Amino acid sequence: MNSPKRPLTASQALSRAAALCSRSEQAPADIRQKLLSWGLSVNDASQVLNQLTEQGFIDEERYARAFVNDRFTFNGWGKIKIAYQLRIKGIPAETAQEALALIDEQEYRDRLVELLRAKWRTVGNREQAAAIAAMMRFAASRGFEASLASQCIKEVTRVDAQDD
Repeated sequence: MNSPKRPLTASQALSRAAALCSRSEQAPADIRQKLLSWGLSVNDASQVLNQLTEQGFIDEERYARAFVNDRFTFNGWGKIKIAYQLRIKGIPAETAQEALALIDEQEYRDRLVELLRAKWRTVGNREQAAAIAAMMRFAASRGFEASLASQCIKEVTRVDAQDD
């Protein structure tokens, strides 16, 4: 089952990588790693990567926009965590910042408030300072800025106190 496989030729790898890229956006660094794992030399992998870029299968800006949208919308991540993950994926900081700028600020704030309200339901019965600390840690783990998290926590806890 784990028998060694023959390395792919550059043309086979190009076809396989193009098919992969046509199904979903891929980071250039991830594709480079895949090409190398398929047995291509560093030089062949670079050539295949260049061809994929020239043919429009790989685009850092398009990948960054899709990554930001998916991680914010579906994972509920903040800008700090998204930027960090893009950096890990080898996306230039400028490209990442341009993609992050596309997040609507009101939607960003509303999403954090929604996440914090859900968290408050699980920690709200603790002593006030401990509950707020837990919510700050939660917001930080999701990659939201501390200043925004602090403002939103005040809003959530104030609304909850008024509901009582």
